[in-house]
Amino acid sequence: AQQAFAAVVAEALGAGATPIGLGGGHEIAFAAWTGLRLALESRGDAGPIAVVNVDAHFDLRGDASASSGTPFRQILEDAAARGRRVEYLCLGVSRFANTAALFARARELGVRHVLDEDLRLDRFDFVRAEIEALLARCAHAYLTVCLDAFPAAVAPGVSAPAALGVDAALVERFVDVVTGSGKLRIADVAELNPRYDVDARTARLAARLVARIAEAVAGGVS
Repeated sequence: AQQAFAAVVAEALGAGATPIGLGGGHEIAFAAWTGLRLALESRGDAGPIAVVNVDAHFDLRGDASASSGTPFRQILEDAAARGRRVEYLCLGVSRFANTAALFARARELGVRHVLDEDLRLDRFDFVRAEIEALLARCAHAYLTVCLDAFPAAVAPGVSAPAALGVDAALVERFVDVVTGSGKLRIADVAELNPRYDVDARTARLAARLVARIAEAVAGGVS
């Protein structure tokens, strides 16, 4: 499934489109990365890539089998094996939803992160500066939003509903920073399971995020 999705992504990028993926588990991220890598390789573009993930979890697990908990470790390993520079920033990480080993692995891999408790309006300028500095260092951006980063009352239809979560309106502003850079190549919204949703709350949030990204890509947001 990842190979098939990557092929579609690469084809869309080759045609000049900006694909927006819909998940499903966050294993969609490795497929999205693969499609982006293939598209860039096809035109000889070795520019560094920024991966901006809004997520309560690092998804850097070292499991032997790929899963929704391993994609960003896979991305970083795949990039390193190919000599391609990738920088990973995770926004909304929960101290209580990631093990000490995962925080240690993030440090080893050079992953930058902002905790969910620091993703607040009074810290907006700090977080925006973090994102803008990353984008300034990279030629391309991949934006991915995991719906489990939002409060359980807002996004119940996920595998691990958040006890605290981050404010959706604030996340939209950070999404605008990435889309407004002119460097966004691909985006996705992941972790929606309609079976566990309540009143389509999670689906509606996902749809709004997709609309926000699409509007920006189309030039509707400055």
